[in-house]
Amino acid sequence: MSNKLFVGGLPWSTDDAELQQAFAPYGEVVDAKVVTDRETGRSRGFGFVTYTSEAEATAARNAMDGASRAAVDRKSTPLNSSHLVIS
Repeated sequence: MSNKLFVGGLPWSTDDAELQQAFAPYGEVVDAKVVTDRETGRSRGFGFVTYTSEAEATAARNAMDGASRAAVDRKSTPLNSSHLVIS
């Protein structure tokens, strides 16, 4: 496994800072980037989080894979059944 995680299923309102904050409890986040559309600047619903070590990335993946989108975006409605996909 790598120290870089793909994070799918992000709420459209999630920005880089929110993504970093959501994954920071599992280790030192080197980079957190939400991928945006080049033309509109809107989120495409996925991003990448990079840790300093593979062990930290593994811990984050184990903790966050399948988590509710509310784990990243506090503005999500609790009834939203979408979940994050981490790989």
